[in-house]
Amino acid sequence: MTLHAPLAIEATGLVKTYGDTTAVAGIDLAVPPGVVYGVLGPNGAGKTTTIRMLATLIRPDAGSARVLGHDVVTEADAVRAQVSLTGQLASVDEELTGRENLVLLGRLLGLSRAGARARADELLEAFGIAAAAGKLVKHYSGGMRRRLDIAASIVVTPRLMFLDEPTTGLDPRSRNHVWEIARALVAEGTTILLCTQYLEEADQLADGIAVIDRGTVIAEGTPAQLKASVGSGGLRVRLLDAERRPEAAALLERAVGPVTLEADPAGLTAQCPDSARAATGVGELARTGIGIAEFALDQPSLDEVFLALTGHAAEVPPPAATLEEQPS
Repeated sequence: MTLHAPLAIEATGLVKTYGDTTAVAGIDLAVPPGVVYGVLGPNGAGKTTTIRMLATLIRPDAGSARVLGHDVVTEADAVRAQVSLTGQLASVDEELTGRENLVLLGRLLGLSRAGARARADELLEAFGIAAAAGKLVKHYSGGMRRRLDIAASIVVTPRLMFLDEPTTGLDPRSRNHVWEIARALVAEGTTILLCTQYLEEADQLADGIAVIDRGTVIAEGTPAQLKASVGSGGLRVRLLDAERRPEAAALLERAVGPVTLEADPAGLTAQCPDSARAATGVGELARTGIGIAEFALDQPSLDEVFLALTGHAAEVPPPAATLEEQPS
């Protein structure tokens, strides 16, 4: 008989209210070990409150949850010993230098003095802030503080990481670096629960996704499954002769589905339920002598999934910090 590994996170009916406001209205989660599991939702959807309950920072008002096999209420200390949390705001000490922050955390987490210094130097180099290691954190730019905060969460590699909007304020290069760190941690066996509104981030990293809105999970699956759930993709076509676009649009409308004219005068996209219908549309264009420069069958994006499920677009993350930002 094959034994299945216990779930890294198992939550049933989690509820949290603040006065007359219900922040979380009965969330169920089942997260296997060794994956990145994404939680998507707009501001106020209940993502951060859910993470805070799972990380034992607040107690649920109803429901139950186990993290790494331990109950978050009755075995909170056992949970805290095996998890780390990077929240939306930096939690490092502004009156210490970057290196002092990491060395202090290393010592508190049981590393020797030499081990803590070595780990601090390793992380400062990995996150591109070694040059500012001796400066007080209060003089760091926002992007540098964010990188230091994430580094602080992996001074000792946790079995489970809660990442709440981990790349907010980071420039694209630093964001990609955080993604690489996350992938490396998962490859070594760490489980990551990732809360984000940055849909490309979920698409890049997440093995599974739960979409949360108004305190409940409204959809769950892999990125591919969620994209398929909203229906058709699009057959994107670019014609050799832009003047024949009206004729091509009418033909594709009949053979494939509703057509959208693109800004490119030779481009159009037909809503397409499957690859067989796309092949039919391309064949019809060829049969009538309408030349095609290029075509592609696109899947729906996670942005489109988000809009279809919640009724509103995902919110745009704040502008990224630039690489040129330096501590003053």
